[in-house]
Amino acid sequence: MPFSIKSSPNGSRTATRPTIPPGVRPWGEGPTPSNFFGGDLKGVSDRLDHLTALGVNAIYFTPLFEATTNHKYDTRDYLKIDPHFGTNDDLKTLVKACHERGIRVLLDAVFNHAGRTFPPFVDVLERGAASPYADWFHVREFPLTVRDGIPTYETFAFEPIMPKLNTENPEVQAYLLEVARYWVEEIGIDGWRLDVADEVDHAFWRAFRNTVKTANPDTYILGEIWHDAILWLQGDQFDAVMNYPVTDAVLDFFARDRTDAAGFADAIGAQLAAYPEPVTMSAFNLLDSHDTARLLTQCGGNEKRMRLAVLFQLTYPGVPCIYYGDEIGMSGGGDPDCRRCMIWDEAGQNAGLFRFYRDTIALRKAHDALRSSHIAFLEAKRGGSLLVYERRSDDGARMVVAMNAGVLTAEVSVDAGGAAWEDAYTDAPVPIDSGKLTAALPAYGYAVWRQTDG
Repeated sequence: MPFSIKSSPNGSRTATRPTIPPGVRPWGEGPTPSNFFGGDLKGVSDRLDHLTALGVNAIYFTPLFEATTNHKYDTRDYLKIDPHFGTNDDLKTLVKACHERGIRVLLDAVFNHAGRTFPPFVDVLERGAASPYADWFHVREFPLTVRDGIPTYETFAFEPIMPKLNTENPEVQAYLLEVARYWVEEIGIDGWRLDVADEVDHAFWRAFRNTVKTANPDTYILGEIWHDAILWLQGDQFDAVMNYPVTDAVLDFFARDRTDAAGFADAIGAQLAAYPEPVTMSAFNLLDSHDTARLLTQCGGNEKRMRLAVLFQLTYPGVPCIYYGDEIGMSGGGDPDCRRCMIWDEAGQNAGLFRFYRDTIALRKAHDALRSSHIAFLEAKRGGSLLVYERRSDDGARMVVAMNAGVLTAEVSVDAGGAAWEDAYTDAPVPIDSGKLTAALPAYGYAVWRQTDG
């Protein structure tokens, strides 16, 4: 399964293009709910070397379609790239360049709701019940207005500029399914992330799957669902969902000190037991996003804690997603602070953290055991901070990951199984004492070992 790096609308900008759109703020200024910085698709094209160097093989974009806001979740035109970012041809060019590098491209499908300027909604605003689009939305009362802060029509989160679409309406279905087909067939994208997926009816998602899989059977369908999602993962709707239960478990243990090693292992075990193996292997594993504070910030600015969380993410089954800028040490609180401009000045980047990401991604790519579904916890005690687990490939290759999430040195002792082992990062032999792999891990220290024989 692919790695993924998530790109926010403000997440990339060319450093060489002479033309800057009007009304944008200087690059690097603090984000607000309404300002713009000029990041665009050509800017992403200019920075593909960064992604290739990191080892990324997929990009998930937040919405790119024409809209009025900087977050673009209020779609005006589902068949047009927003002029802030470029043109449809710019995206097609970018997709082609990504494919040449082995990078896949996912777009954000905002099909639960449209925007205030979406032409069918504008028509209903103007003509009320007489509009041919009146049934495209969930209207409780005409005319469409806001009374005491509550719209007379259904919306996303009571937000008047985001009217909820009636996806049970055949015309709405036909329109949105054509959107889904167009970007896959005509532009060549490789997947869809489905916004607010649990608020759209199952019948629509079944039709959606049929449409995109007909266009390209390998299209990756990812739903945004924050809770148990088994109803959407029966093989007739989504390939995967955003794995927030694992996100919470990782943050609770490595970042927030809310649980011990045993509690973490129990939470991960419960999640693995909740879904069939193919679902686990396709799950979209993220640690932060445009909706949350950044990982480094959630770790209290402690880079060592952050590395442990990332090491688990990159050695766990599924599809790991890196939020742009995490790999060079960007911080930020909740929305909009988490959407700061990408730092391109190398003087402002954490080169050591980038190397850690790059090297750990390379390990994952090099070893089938780190991409398999087999994971077994070897040590995770009540009240403890030492976590040790084994990863095993289908052909029997073994790797062991040990992490000390505490402030005191932890002694690791693992049965070597009569085999020789080496450090997966350095290839240095691992000491074996009385048939045990041994190591003293300092505070927030870690080790990844690979069996070399036996």
